[in-house]
Amino acid sequence: MQLFVGLGNPGTKYAGNRHNIGFMALDRIAEDHHFAPWRSKFQGELCEGTLGGEKVLLLKPMTFMNNSGQSVGEAMRFYKLTPDDVTVFHDELDLAPGKLRVKQGGGHAGHNGLRSIHQHIGAEYQRIRMGVGHPGHKDRVAGYVLSDFAKAEEGWLDDMMRGCSDGAADLAKGDAGRFQNAVALRVNPPRNKDKPAKEAPSGSQQAVAQKAAAMKAQADRKDSRTPLQKLKDKFR
Repeated sequence: MQLFVGLGNPGTKYAGNRHNIGFMALDRIAEDHHFAPWRSKFQGELCEGTLGGEKVLLLKPMTFMNNSGQSVGEAMRFYKLTPDDVTVFHDELDLAPGKLRVKQGGGHAGHNGLRSIHQHIGAEYQRIRMGVGHPGHKDRVAGYVLSDFAKAEEGWLDDMMRGCSDGAADLAKGDAGRFQNAVALRVNPPRNKDKPAKEAPSGSQQAVAQKAAAMKAQADRKDSRTPLQKLKDKFR
């Protein structure tokens, strides 16, 4: 059994915030993979389902971001899980919007949700770092993450959510690489290098084209006659 945790703040006031991208990812996974309905448990919202043959619990702590670890710790103890069974989806200031990276263990880098989880279960859990960009100065961070995504960001945000859902089964099976690839294919789909072949012109079209080309070539040809020759030719 695995526990996927999405970080965010409860209530409609915060629903569209950059800080709530973890909630958004879990909502998309639950919907696309037909998880059971959400129910209140462990100071959060919990639902269950299967991904890639693995039983997975989705948890959205309702304790507000700074106390997320309380909810995660309760769920872990109840199901007798270890930090290795936990994956946390969260916003990441140090990644450009639309970028996503998987990380195992490490510090919390000042993220209050991760800081709280560290305090309750330690640091050896997996993180899905979902890039939202940086406002440019540390004094603007709080207002930035607690503001809604701009309308211009809706495209890449939806692509990232779809990618997380596409790769969720791979993530549950422990293949972080394939999960990241699934997201990348949504956010930056490969370009088709094979251009469609041009339709061959009909006989009449070809004749017209050849005549036009000949006329153009004649018009473009430099007149090498001297002024005197031009004058003589004019009166011939």
